[in-house]
Amino acid sequence: MPAGGSTARIFPMKLNLNDEVSGAIHFDKPVVALESTVIAHGLPFPHNIETAKKLERIVRDMGAVPATIAIFGGEAFIGLDEKQLEHLASAKDIRKASPRDLPIAVAKKLDCATTVSTTAFLAHRAGIRVFATGGIGGVHRGNAMDISADLPELARTPIVVVCSGAKIVLDLPRTREWLETYGVTVLGWQCSELPAFYSRTSGLFVDDRVETAREVAKTVEARRDLGLPGATLVTVPVPEKHEIGLDELERMLAESLRSASEHGIGGKEVTPFLLAELASRSQGRTMDANIALLENNARVAARIAAAM
Repeated sequence: MPAGGSTARIFPMKLNLNDEVSGAIHFDKPVVALESTVIAHGLPFPHNIETAKKLERIVRDMGAVPATIAIFGGEAFIGLDEKQLEHLASAKDIRKASPRDLPIAVAKKLDCATTVSTTAFLAHRAGIRVFATGGIGGVHRGNAMDISADLPELARTPIVVVCSGAKIVLDLPRTREWLETYGVTVLGWQCSELPAFYSRTSGLFVDDRVETAREVAKTVEARRDLGLPGATLVTVPVPEKHEIGLDELERMLAESLRSASEHGIGGKEVTPFLLAELASRSQGRTMDANIALLENNARVAARIAAAM
């Protein structure tokens, strides 16, 4: 699905930047990358396409340029047009692409939605410094060896990732420990502990509390000047009116985990299955919270991009 704009080549994947994103990067205007897995796999239709368009609107309203990222025909597209967004939202054959899948996508010329790790990888190579998402992947519950590709990508890619912590279906203490061990700086946006996706609190620490976008920018500048690899994670609590308490979440999650076991769900299918189960058991409240935190994170990311 071709789009207008400039083309840059990295081996072995072509990066297609639309005119708006290319111009913003060239003139050092604020740009915010957005992932596409939430469109293709994270939210049901039509909530997915409505949310995708709303996130781009929010970023623009905050004075930055949105750059939703996806793969079409084995090529990376940085900044999508309406037809591409609608294809992601409605097609049934969109593959979820982690970095390990990129050679396959190139070789087979696939259409793919990009995960957090792949979006960070491609955004950095396009020259984008800030990326907004919902929740990152992490260490899976019950299997400390099952670790999302998001974590090692955060450890090596110098980008600011604005999120609401790790998805609640994961092992949050082990995920936090992993981030600390591998040197990812974790900031709390106007909060002193790590948000737990649908919940504003987790009991886990952040490395520092920040009140403004300028504070984030100064920390990122210092990290760069020190020559440290990896990302700066800015964690933003879900808006208070959409919060679901940890006790209620843990109860619903325990029921959902039992259901996953009974249905033989495993591997990369676990997280989307559990999120769908939580949406059903909460009568849609978790989906509302997910959309609210995505919108709020896009606002915060645009402010940080402007400050940088």
